Amino acid sequence: MKVAAASGFGIAIVILVVYSLREKPLIRKHMAMMMGKREHSVAAQKIEELISSRRYTYKDIKRMTNYFQEKLGQGGYGYVYKGKLRDGQLVAVKLLKNLKGDGEELINEVASISRTSHVNIVSLLGFCFEGSKRALVYEFMPNGSLEKFIFKSDASEANQQLSWETLYNISLGIARGLAYLHQGCNSRILHFDIKPHNILLDQNYCPKISDFGLAKICPREESIVSMLGARGTAGYIAPELVIRNIGRVSHKSDVYSYGMMVLEMVGGRKNVEVGVDRTSEIYFPHWIHQRLNLQEELGLCGIANEEDEGIAKKMIIISLWCIQIDPRDRPPMTQVLEMLKGSVETLQIPPKPTLSSPSSRSPIATTNDSLLLQFDVTTTSV
Repeated sequence: MKVAAASGFGIAIVILVVYSLREKPLIRKHMAMMMGKREHSVAAQKIEELISSRRYTYKDIKRMTNYFQEKLGQGGYGYVYKGKLRDGQLVAVKLLKNLKGDGEELINEVASISRTSHVNIVSLLGFCFEGSKRALVYEFMPNGSLEKFIFKSDASEANQQLSWETLYNISLGIARGLAYLHQGCNSRILHFDIKPHNILLDQNYCPKISDFGLAKICPREESIVSMLGARGTAGYIAPELVIRNIGRVSHKSDVYSYGMMVLEMVGGRKNVEVGVDRTSEIYFPHWIHQRLNLQEELGLCGIANEEDEGIAKKMIIISLWCIQIDPRDRPPMTQVLEMLKGSVETLQIPPKPTLSSPSSRSPIATTNDSLLLQFDVTTTSV
């Protein structure tokens, strides 16, 4: 009897092992599904702990967007649709795609924006985290992104030329928002993706910083942050994020992006354009710096009087300070605010921004080499 029982037990073990081996893919799939559900649950719980905003179901998202009828824009993150809440409030629904892991980028964006309360930071109203469906619900910005007012793709957009006073107020509002992120919150928030596409405008053209998917949160007392890799968008990314011996990564990286963006606001063009008439105009920061040095007319669109000329000159000088290659030469955003509010006559023209070594302070690149600063390294799409 004992032998038979032992044999039966042994056979049962063999059958169990064989079954396990044969069904291993099925078991793995089941375990992965269970783990995935747990990760989704943990991620959703993290988000709920971070914000007091409402959690919506995917059915709610479809209903409020009228089944994604009106697309407002798109990017590497996914798509943005116009929506309406039950109380009639208009919203912008950011439908996310291609997120890494258990929604790290989503959690990162929520973690950053939930710590803010500022007129120049977009407000988060709710979120959806349902299986693979993930969305963020923001306040609606009637005038869309700043991008369409700078880079005009058709005749209708060409008629939307903003006045120099409006451009100045937009640059001032963005500076206030960044100064708040860097020094006004309980934690220091570095955005790392400041560009026209991520600046939204309300009905009064009040700018609001959006898209915190690449942001990094650190204690206020820490001015230097450690980074494993570059983050940002080509054309706006600070050089120290790519070339480590230039300097340390800090809030000054956002200052650089801000400067590059404001120069595009001033020029009404990309900072690098190969389809221009003269090669000297390819890199706008160097071209406009030369005109300032030679005290030539700025030759910019929309300048109608001395007041416009003064506003444009002020924005250019401040921007050129912001894009100095060595982070130590860039002003913090609080100082940028002071410069914007002050007189243009008190501003000194900065050195031409040229790639140089912070230790030797000697140039290691020529004017043409400066195009290398428009790094082909990006983690987001414009």
